[in-house]
Amino acid sequence: MKRIRPCSEGDLAALQAIAYETYDQTFRPMNAAATIDSYLQEAFTSEKLLAELKNPDSAFYFLQIDDGVVGYLKLNEAEAQTDLHDPQGLEIERIYVRQQYQGNGYGRQLLEFALEKARSLNKKFAWLGVWEKNTAAIAFCSKLGFQPAGKHTFRMGDELQTDYIMKKALLP
Repeated sequence: MKRIRPCSEGDLAALQAIAYETYDQTFRPMNAAATIDSYLQEAFTSEKLLAELKNPDSAFYFLQIDDGVVGYLKLNEAEAQTDLHDPQGLEIERIYVRQQYQGNGYGRQLLEFALEKARSLNKKFAWLGVWEKNTAAIAFCSKLGFQPAGKHTFRMGDELQTDYIMKKALLP
């Protein structure tokens, strides 16, 4: 059985495992080993993820098939947003599917779930940041109606990288 469910503090170990795995699989081939290693050591510590789980303006969700976690999603409102901090918007900060499950529509399901959440919260738009070199993610988001809306700098390890900010207007 497939379902999307909210994560709790009790999911910390499973969240840490999928976050580390999917980020590594996605970005290691496009970055220097030292850069990705440094980022993974900083971004996915138990302490950092626990603080994110406890933040009332953030929410994590697992996409599960039976009892296995296939993908996950992180949404941010208000001050938890990483860049825009617009109360009318909802940030989709993370959306990842394990490599062996990609190509089955699970990423689209997570993104559609995020958009429904944004609508249920009466947001006027949803937005996300996509690394300028991640052409597959840019194409995926564009196909689902996200439009370029600016850029911001993202630190990964000792490197500064550029993310495109992509927005999708939500109809009332």
